Amino acid sequence: MLISRGRNPNAGEILTQLVQAKGLRDRVLITLGLLLMIRLGIYVPMPGIDRVAFQEFIQRGGQLIGFLDIFTGGGLSTLGVFALGILPFINASIIIQLLTAAIPQLEELQKNEGEAGRRKLAQLTRYVALGWGILQSTVFALILKQYALPGISEPVFVVQTALALVTGSMVVMWVSEVITERGIGQGASLVIFVNIVATLPKALGSTIELAQSGDRATVGGIVMLVLVFLVTIVGIIFVQEGNRRIPIVSAKRQVGQGSSLAARQSYLPLKLNAGGVMPIIFASAVIFLPLTIANITKSPWLIQAASALNPNSSTPWLYALVFFSLICGFSFFYATLTINPIDVATNLKRSGVAVPGVRPGTATALYLSAVQNRLTLLGALFLGAVAIIPSAVEGATQVRTFQGLGATSLLILVGVAIDTAKQVQTYVISQRYEGMVRQ
Repeated sequence: MLISRGRNPNAGEILTQLVQAKGLRDRVLITLGLLLMIRLGIYVPMPGIDRVAFQEFIQRGGQLIGFLDIFTGGGLSTLGVFALGILPFINASIIIQLLTAAIPQLEELQKNEGEAGRRKLAQLTRYVALGWGILQSTVFALILKQYALPGISEPVFVVQTALALVTGSMVVMWVSEVITERGIGQGASLVIFVNIVATLPKALGSTIELAQSGDRATVGGIVMLVLVFLVTIVGIIFVQEGNRRIPIVSAKRQVGQGSSLAARQSYLPLKLNAGGVMPIIFASAVIFLPLTIANITKSPWLIQAASALNPNSSTPWLYALVFFSLICGFSFFYATLTINPIDVATNLKRSGVAVPGVRPGTATALYLSAVQNRLTLLGALFLGAVAIIPSAVEGATQVRTFQGLGATSLLILVGVAIDTAKQVQTYVISQRYEGMVRQ
């Protein structure tokens, strides 16, 4: 096989490895098979539910139901046993990340315990996911009890529905971990990726029907919306891959009598968008929280107050302003969780590494903090624009067929695709050098 030593593998080399390399082929087949099993589980129906009445509730659910249904791949609307999908595990992962920054014992496990500490954190995440899944399943079952078929008592219905939902969620969590260990890519991210992709045919079909039955203004609005999505995807790729490379120099070290290692120069990369998609997820959860509480409590004044934060209300500018502010705030919050300038400066000083022109220690920490704040500001402004502009274009063009498929979905799709492609390339490169060693 022809190989390219000095560059990343091309498409031909990757396809050749998929056919010839048993290890990569098995990993890809395992990943595809398990993802297909998860998709089939979504369509295994839960018993005892009046689905006609529930579909009417889904249609009245608005943007919150559509937002959650995107991440479950239609599981909420179809009421399958995998309806909750990977959501409890994702929520548990976010909770553990927040607690790690607040609880010193968890921070010690993450930083200083190595692989054993990561295993303990993973096990703790599973327990939190189980507890969160039981809570979500119970709440969802209590909401569904009004759509139970006649002849089923409420306690029995709530228990069997909650048990089915939490069991399905735990199966999805286990499958995602198997994909991470034995397949290609990060399992939980791939599950969300597949669920989002599964909703695209329906959105595209609705858009095509709208274009065929609409006038020129409607067709022009669809074209404008598609162009905005394409430009957004290109921007996401640049921002996700963008980073600031801060030069660092290691000190000249004495390694023996009369010999020394010369100073080496390398780079410390700081990502432009350190929080990834998390700031938008946090902001979406917070902005939808008043509407969720209002729907549960049926309070008239709370419903009126929450309706002002609806993008389809008479004051969409208020929704855009609050949403944009929340994204910026959570971007800075999550950036502080991702990288701690004081810890980085301390580790650099211990390793005998310094930033040229900056004194080690406190000065380095202040310098890194200033650079990180500037990068976070640029990333937050970009995330806010990505979250607001597609919704604004939808409102201006009155094309609602992509409702729910917003900035969060686009960021996940692009990010997971890039990460999975990089992992495949890494595997192919390792196979390339193994072949050189054999020769």
